Amino acid sequence: MTPPNVHRDRRFLWLWGAEGISVLGVQFTSLALPFLAVTLLGAVEWEMGVLNAAGTAAFLVVGLPAGAWVDRWLKRRVMIAADLVRAVTLAAIPLLWFAGALEIWHLYLVAAVMGAATVFFDVSYQSYIPILVSSEQVGQANSTLEATSQVSRIAGPGLAGLLLTVVSAPVLLLIDALSYLVSAVMLGRIRDGEVPADRAQRQSLPREIKEGVRFVWSQPLIRSIAATTASSNFFATLGLTLLPLYVLRDLDLGAAGLGILFSVGAVGGLLGALATPRLAAWIGEGTIITLSALLGAVAFALFPIASFLAAPASLVVLVAAEFVIAFTVLVYNITQVTLRQRLCPPRLLGRMNASIRFFVWGVMPIASLLSGAIGGTIGIVPTLWIALAGSLLSCTFVAFSPLTGMRRLPSGPAAAVPAEEPAAR
Repeated sequence: MTPPNVHRDRRFLWLWGAEGISVLGVQFTSLALPFLAVTLLGAVEWEMGVLNAAGTAAFLVVGLPAGAWVDRWLKRRVMIAADLVRAVTLAAIPLLWFAGALEIWHLYLVAAVMGAATVFFDVSYQSYIPILVSSEQVGQANSTLEATSQVSRIAGPGLAGLLLTVVSAPVLLLIDALSYLVSAVMLGRIRDGEVPADRAQRQSLPREIKEGVRFVWSQPLIRSIAATTASSNFFATLGLTLLPLYVLRDLDLGAAGLGILFSVGAVGGLLGALATPRLAAWIGEGTIITLSALLGAVAFALFPIASFLAAPASLVVLVAAEFVIAFTVLVYNITQVTLRQRLCPPRLLGRMNASIRFFVWGVMPIASLLSGAIGGTIGIVPTLWIALAGSLLSCTFVAFSPLTGMRRLPSGPAAAVPAEEPAAR
């Protein structure tokens, strides 16, 4: 039986719109913040490493307790609060800039607060979808939201790169702050049936955190995915933390080149999001996870190869890398997130997602700091080659797991291996 079309659900439409607007604003920040650091504040390798680490440190610092808290709270209200915090925080940068007081440490602080708010938003967001729509609609909802995100990623960087030739980076950050306000208003229009967790069933915070971590570890498929995603994120961050510096300074492609790189590359992400259901049906839902991880790692080789070429050939190679990586990342993420949401009991969704985020995002601030240190010592290109080798090795966790060859992903909390095999105990 075909599940009801999620696009006819007014509540989902509000969530869809809020996410699309917010992601478009994020694209402005993803260009404006490093562009401001490099061109207006003269940031070097180690400072870019610290800036990127500040933005992702919250997943390591508050990632696990955030999941337990989110499971106790109303998730939509958490998302609204996170949007409002991000709006106010980003608005501080243009105010400091126009006052002539902006320094690099201000960017570190803003990135850290933004990262903390994003932790709570993301954990709530992924845990909210199974509450808002039926189990049969989760896959369609994830594909729709990811496809829309990619549309924003296509339009956002190109528009931001164009605007950066006309207005200053602080102005773009002000636009982003406004986008978070719009997102908060749209989320406020949603009416759902979620109720706070029963206080009588609450355990101590450490015990609830432990329960979420234990669930992730007890599920072989989720455990393999977490290992590949964490190691892949580590090495991708090791290489790509210095990408703005690589593009703007070493390859001298300018803000427009950086915008083109992200925009055209994001087309691959959009196509990946749209193609995921058909690819999963054709190749197999488990096998496509392994294959997408491998192809994305191989495509990473194009980043250091671009250093041997002059413009515009170097830009073409970088765009090709972004295109393939974005395509494979979206296929990988949509499929593995859907698996996690199917396997996890509703009461553990927040803690499960937070535990995953702790492992797969918590490595990023460490990798960012190492990237700045290694890049400043041996150079950006050698750092990219190291990142490539690590990315290839990260695929082994899913390649040698039951996912490879699996046609259909399991769909129940007790299912951790293919249906014809007994569940792991």
